[in-house]
Amino acid sequence: MTVIVLSGPVGAGKSSLTSILSKYLGTKPFYESVDDNPVLPLFYKDPQKYTYLLQLFFLNTRFHSIKKALSDDNNVLDRSIYEDSLFFHMNADIGRANKLEIQTYDELLDSMMKELDRMPKKHPDLLVHIHVSYETMINRIQKRGRSYEQLTFDPGLEDYYKRMLRYYHQWYEDYDYSPKMVLDGDKYDFMASQSDREEVLAEITAKLKQMGKLPKNWQAGEIARKAIEIGQ
Repeated sequence: MTVIVLSGPVGAGKSSLTSILSKYLGTKPFYESVDDNPVLPLFYKDPQKYTYLLQLFFLNTRFHSIKKALSDDNNVLDRSIYEDSLFFHMNADIGRANKLEIQTYDELLDSMMKELDRMPKKHPDLLVHIHVSYETMINRIQKRGRSYEQLTFDPGLEDYYKRMLRYYHQWYEDYDYSPKMVLDGDKYDFMASQSDREEVLAEITAKLKQMGKLPKNWQAGEIARKAIEIGQ
């Protein structure tokens, strides 16, 4: 069983790469609830009011997803519980959570992580982090068109997004739950370019092969080639 978790800021292409990678490896994708998330649009309208509720919603769904993934067969997650604290504490640092909320959140997350430590498979096998610049991030946010994510919806999102990129740098440095690797999301447009997709998939499979973690019975056959060609 091989569990791969993806990470990266808003607009990095995690869901797209999850789809491409899961088809290429013949594994199961786990997608985070975004478009059907009832709290997310409320958060963008009033982050001061809804930060705590949003993070509890995400923490709950990410906890159930990682438990299922660690108990399931081979799979890929487009975001995981390991990133959750980054978002909550980033918002807390700009005054969107009080001391009691911070304490409650930290205690709940700690309890969840201790429960994961009691599972037969305790951690993912590989973290694939997609690094993007602010310019690439904004370009992809604009392309996917969610109104509440746009700078025109709230000019204050510029500072929020730039802060997010800074927090991700330190988060990746500190991450130690599994082996990890970085993809250059500025260099590789794996969503639009077949050659870039091939490069990215080659990097990931080379890392998995080095670790002895390529899914059993996997080979770069017809399904894998179609995943590269389709890319979605």
